[in-house]
Amino acid sequence: MGMPPPHSVAPTRWTAEMVRALPEDGRRHEVVDGELLVTPSPSRDHQRVVRDLVNVLHAYTNAEGIGEAMISPSDVELDPHGLVQPDVFVEGLVAGRPAGGWNAGAPLLLVVEILSPSTARADRTTKRRRYQRAGIPEYWIVDIDARTVERWRPSDDRPEVISEQLVWHPDGAGRPLTIELGELFSRIHGETL
Repeated sequence: MGMPPPHSVAPTRWTAEMVRALPEDGRRHEVVDGELLVTPSPSRDHQRVVRDLVNVLHAYTNAEGIGEAMISPSDVELDPHGLVQPDVFVEGLVAGRPAGGWNAGAPLLLVVEILSPSTARADRTTKRRRYQRAGIPEYWIVDIDARTVERWRPSDDRPEVISEQLVWHPDGAGRPLTIELGELFSRIHGETL
């Protein structure tokens, strides 16, 4: 009796390269500290939050000249065992210009994940710890149902839970960005358009 073919045995420690080699199946594949995370396509409300946040962040980062707001799918490689696809993120500039490609040396200024039942554990624990270790200045977890944003910074043991005004003032920006969460969540829940 022979050994099973190599492709039939799941690796014990995934790498970014291994994830990139997976066939396209319509799901999001990420690896954090060698652990493979697979999630289904997001909900409509999830995508509404992504759209609204990236629009606000794009206008702000352009006006302040500090970086570029992006959405996934994107392969953000934190290290050989860390490839993530944040829902929304802001990359800083490289030599005063937007990065020329993924993983081209642009620092992450902000990472945002929108909670869903299938991602809550990973967003709040696995990914959060990894983003903190990477020194990402701010990590936001958006809870659509609770109408809150959890703000994490690298040294935080607990999040700041925000339900009214989310204020972000990254290094290099002349003025802060203020997001009225009541208005954001009202739009997402179809209470105002």
